[in-house]
Amino acid sequence: MKRNSRLSSTLHILVHMAEKPEHALTSEQLATFIHTNPVVVRRTIAGLRDAGIVTSSRGHGGGWLLGRAPENISLAEISAALGETLLPFSTEPESPGCLVEQAVIAVLDDFRIAAEKLLAEKLSRITLADLTADFRRRYDLIGVSSHAV
Repeated sequence: MKRNSRLSSTLHILVHMAEKPEHALTSEQLATFIHTNPVVVRRTIAGLRDAGIVTSSRGHGGGWLLGRAPENISLAEISAALGETLLPFSTEPESPGCLVEQAVIAVLDDFRIAAEKLLAEKLSRITLADLTADFRRRYDLIGVSSHAV
């Protein structure tokens, strides 16, 4: 899966965490799931910790844990905690005095707002538990008995 957003990468590691909710995973372990550096994981997870989606424990056996049950974590909440939009464009002005830019923004801004609202509504109806169950169903279809975390 090409991960073109922090949301897709974050969902990937959260599914791994949801698979073993009682097992703390280090930033190093989480980084291997998405083929990145542990520093990137720590930066990404900081917003999730602030939102109560994950917690951390220190010391031997420490690491990251889900802050609450996966069925109580919506994808909209995760997206909001990351401060990321999935839309490929922004209507933030680059040249505020440009009249052409103002006309373009006037046309696109209503569309962007409506699309973001629709996306947030749909994401709010999907939980981490739903995503994890879909992964588990797909995993079971290939006939493998266990998934190493």
